[in-house]
Amino acid sequence: MVSIIWGLLMVIGIIFSFASGNVSLVNDEVISSAKQAMEMFLNMFPVIVIWMGLMKIAEKSGLLEKIAYKFSFILGKLFPSIPKGHESLGLIASNIIVNMVGLGSAATPFGLKAMEKLQELNTEKNTATEAMITFLVLNTSGVTLIPTSIISLRALYNSANPSEIISCALIATICSTIGGLTIDYLIRRHNR
Repeated sequence: MVSIIWGLLMVIGIIFSFASGNVSLVNDEVISSAKQAMEMFLNMFPVIVIWMGLMKIAEKSGLLEKIAYKFSFILGKLFPSIPKGHESLGLIASNIIVNMVGLGSAATPFGLKAMEKLQELNTEKNTATEAMITFLVLNTSGVTLIPTSIISLRALYNSANPSEIISCALIATICSTIGGLTIDYLIRRHNR
């Protein structure tokens, strides 16, 4: 659906540029945007690669598993329907940890695997379980300790202090996580 909307917006823009005689502006903007996208990619790529590499080392060394074990008490309270020691809890914890360092793209495989394992516990295969919904809320609103992507973008655009947003991002994500989990809890409680 989103791709249809974007496609329509592009077609409307191109038609409007032909109608108004500004076709050269569209060409200039396409070239300029491609150049900006490439510069952004080249500036953000090293930071993301470093963090993804560190996360891979942490995963292979068992550090993520140990941290996930430490998280299991909290996750057990957030996900009471998941059996203790179930593989999905470790995947959820890994997803949360990777998201905390601002690497949503590196957290995606953990999130997909966690949803796959949660689906195995699901008795109604075409309906999301409470655990799936809670995980989605937690994943979407998750606490970010180091907003890596935003810091990279700020550095790209020559910010005087790219990392000064860390405290604001931390406060905002804590508030969004608490708000999201509270609403999730209230809706879950109301539906029972």
